[in-house]
Amino acid sequence: MSNAFESLAKIQADLNALGAASALMDWDQQTYMPAGGAEARAVQSSILSRMRHEIATSDAMERAIREAEEAAESEEELALVRIHRRSFDKATKLTPQFVEEKSRLTSEGHEVWVKARRGNDFGLFRPVLEKLVEMAREEAEQYGIDDHVYTTLLDLYEEGATKADCDRMFDAIRGPLVDLVAEIRDCGRQPDNGFLFGDWPIEPQRAFTERIAGAVGFDFDRGRQDTAPHPFCTGWSVGDIRLTTRFERYLGSAIFGTLHEAGHGMYEQGSPKNWDRTPLAGGVSLGIHESQSRTWENLVGRSRGFWTRFLPDLQQAFPSLASVGLDDFVRAVNRVEPSLIRVEADELTYNLHIMIRYELECDLLTGALAVADLPEAWNEKYRSYLGIVPESDSNGCLQDVHWSMGALGYFPTYSMGNLLSVQFWTTMTQEIGDPEAGFAEGRFEPVFEWLREKIYSVGSLKTPRDLVLSVTGRPMGAEDYLAHMSAKYRGLYGLA
Repeated sequence: MSNAFESLAKIQADLNALGAASALMDWDQQTYMPAGGAEARAVQSSILSRMRHEIATSDAMERAIREAEEAAESEEELALVRIHRRSFDKATKLTPQFVEEKSRLTSEGHEVWVKARRGNDFGLFRPVLEKLVEMAREEAEQYGIDDHVYTTLLDLYEEGATKADCDRMFDAIRGPLVDLVAEIRDCGRQPDNGFLFGDWPIEPQRAFTERIAGAVGFDFDRGRQDTAPHPFCTGWSVGDIRLTTRFERYLGSAIFGTLHEAGHGMYEQGSPKNWDRTPLAGGVSLGIHESQSRTWENLVGRSRGFWTRFLPDLQQAFPSLASVGLDDFVRAVNRVEPSLIRVEADELTYNLHIMIRYELECDLLTGALAVADLPEAWNEKYRSYLGIVPESDSNGCLQDVHWSMGALGYFPTYSMGNLLSVQFWTTMTQEIGDPEAGFAEGRFEPVFEWLREKIYSVGSLKTPRDLVLSVTGRPMGAEDYLAHMSAKYRGLYGLA
């Protein structure tokens, strides 16, 4: 390694340590921290954010990047300086005061959101959300708005993506999904899933979810699972990845939540060890990340082969399920029914939830919608897209944690992940064949190893768009996703 890269590595080590401390405190805040710690945690988080920003935008950092750019030769070196340059250019556009204030507000805002959601009190959260929307606009302005404020914010989560990309994606899937959901609703053949609802003891759920996460490939020697109001995955090293889940009356909530977060976790654990604590390690974007969580949650976790292997284990853990047959169980966990909660939505209607949030975010950011009018607008869109209306704001506009984190521009990456999961899966089956028969015998290695080779081990070496092209040979598109959804659900529901 040249002296230029040694200098960059030293600064990166400081940035990584501060980022890890912030991530650890955020994880603790969402899992174990007592409510009384919120005020102090907000101050601590804001100070760490300011310190990290000062280092990331320092003259020493700019000099180290410039020298590394001149010395870069290998693919890894070129990727490393590309990532550092992008981060530096973005960071230097934000004032230290803004960074500190946003960190403080989001830390405080999370606790306000938790209370508001628990108490069904949008009025409590409204002033915080108004400030966060205002700060999102200000952030976009500091970065510099090109075609649209939404493009500027979206690029933070999905490098190179634009509002026009989102519009094309949703235009492609909106009609086919709405029509297929309507056909299913009108066919009158809805499978029973009542046996999945009840007062399930937590410890057997915890044990079962950890068993299936380990079976598909999550390494518990380098990770753990806890509970949080809104499930997430985080980490600060390839050797320390944290999953969270939650236990609800719907048994599938913990099961599929765990598989989802394990998909994120395996992606993070899969980076080469020598990249650990550098910008090359970890998922390259939220859309690619989501493709991995949805792969394990839906394409694997809702398959007949998966439940051929694990339904007996679930029945042993919960004897009340002993009389449920495999066919009935598979149909139940794939039941299509418009619902209020995004994270528990079925595979087919999920993107409709994302469209709602995307449209509302665009209106909030442009000022076409006032925060005060958000609950009414939310309910109207649910009536329009899904034919149902939330009975409370807790099940409506207060259900997601993202806005309390200041993450506006984030939601479309979920739909990108849905499309990409099937696009990657289609390519995989062309190369190694359909792996589902092996699931019944507990063999998930072919899927895991293919993903490890093609995606996990690549980390952030390539840009998101280049990664998709290198794996599938074409840009992200809706064709594979729509074909898969149509074939699967027409088959399950006996539609022509």
